[in-house]
Amino acid sequence: MSSNGSVEGQLLGHGPLCIAWRQDLEGAVFHLANCFLLLGFMGGSGVYGCFYLFGFLGTGYLCCVLWGWFGACGLDIVLWSVLLAMACVLQLAHLVYRLREGTLPEELELLYKTLCLPLQVPLPAYKEIVHCCEEQVLTLATEQTYAVEGETPIDRLSLLLSGRVRVSQDGQFLHYIFPYQFMDSPEWESLHPSEEGVFQVTLTAETECSYISWPRKNLHLLLTKERYISRLFSVLLGYDISEKLYALNDKLFAKFGLRFDIRLPSLYHVLGPAASDPGPESEKDDEEVREPAASPPQALHTSVQQTPPSSPPPLVTSSPAPPPWVRMSRPNSGVLASRTPLRSYSEVMSRGQAPLAPTQTPEL
Repeated sequence: MSSNGSVEGQLLGHGPLCIAWRQDLEGAVFHLANCFLLLGFMGGSGVYGCFYLFGFLGTGYLCCVLWGWFGACGLDIVLWSVLLAMACVLQLAHLVYRLREGTLPEELELLYKTLCLPLQVPLPAYKEIVHCCEEQVLTLATEQTYAVEGETPIDRLSLLLSGRVRVSQDGQFLHYIFPYQFMDSPEWESLHPSEEGVFQVTLTAETECSYISWPRKNLHLLLTKERYISRLFSVLLGYDISEKLYALNDKLFAKFGLRFDIRLPSLYHVLGPAASDPGPESEKDDEEVREPAASPPQALHTSVQQTPPSSPPPLVTSSPAPPPWVRMSRPNSGVLASRTPLRSYSEVMSRGQAPLAPTQTPEL
């Protein structure tokens, strides 16, 4: 025990001391290596922080290898420096692999920055959404149809990335679909997951378009499994449908500058094709309404002229006639609505469809 204590005391307390300090300093490679190591240990967290850390550490250990080989001439210094430098290089390769694995196409990256990043959607949730559509960007040529009225089944949900799509029904233009808008959101919301249907409108590409498309069944499974993504799609689809409704509303203008509102229940009667040019029947009805107000004063005037001045005034036994300034009661709204639009309604029903928004609205 005494011998062991003496050895420990000799190594720790009475170790070999430096007899003389070297007068010359180490070479520039040694000091450069320490500078790189100092910068490397100042790195931060995160992916880019790890790039900074292992990049400077790896460069510093490579400088140590050069110093140990040419300056210190120590095999142990060279070996340890080589091992540490290889560890840094392997860590950098792993970071590059992770970044390349999570990289999305340029169109999908732009979609995230434009549509999802303002809503603070996490990147992992967005990658699940993109993975559901298999990260494929589809294209449409000019004048190529995405859906045909009454033929194309509703089996997917698509989002336009670039270009412009025209929506029409029976050859009549309805509205446009612009980038970062859903192409078939009304059709998606109109059906339950177990129902099937076909498009009621025709979608035609006016320019070269690109879009992404989710299969209906796969997207329903994703929305059922992920509650956050389900709420996100509910918000996006609701906003998109409201934008399409307001796009239809922008077509309805009066000639003196007022804008119709498609939410008004009486707008249907105003938008009849024959409402813009009132026919003789409506003028005749207006004259019949005005005749009772004009006839009492005329009758009163004739009776006064035919009465002889010598005869005594007759006794009043009945209620007097209404004076000419009495205001007539306003006709019922149903009567006003049923004059001219009834003819347009019969014309529309003969074709078996509801009228679309006209390009020229009646003057009110």
